Amino acid sequence: MTEHSHTLPDGNVITHTHTHTQTKAVLNRLSRAIGHLESVKRMVEDGRDCTEVLVQLAAVRSALGSTAKVILKDHIEHCIADAAECGDTQALDQLESAIERFIT
Repeated sequence: MTEHSHTLPDGNVITHTHTHTQTKAVLNRLSRAIGHLESVKRMVEDGRDCTEVLVQLAAVRSALGSTAKVILKDHIEHCIADAAECGDTQALDQLESAIERFIT
């Protein structure tokens, strides 16, 4: 469980907690993606065919995208839900900014 605070536009400070239920799943996915990326690096070092490298990079990108979806779903279900209960609009603004960066 993580606790953090936000200052609302009116100056009030809201503190709330988040329970991330997918941390272990996210860490496992990231470990697999890192391992896969290391193998892509070895492919490049070994002079493997460019098309093989590109296919493997696409697999890494897909793995990272699916990891991001798990994080986003968990964040919405827990962090954003908690923030909404507390009237924390800053959390929604931060989510919007993060999504904007992620999709560009």
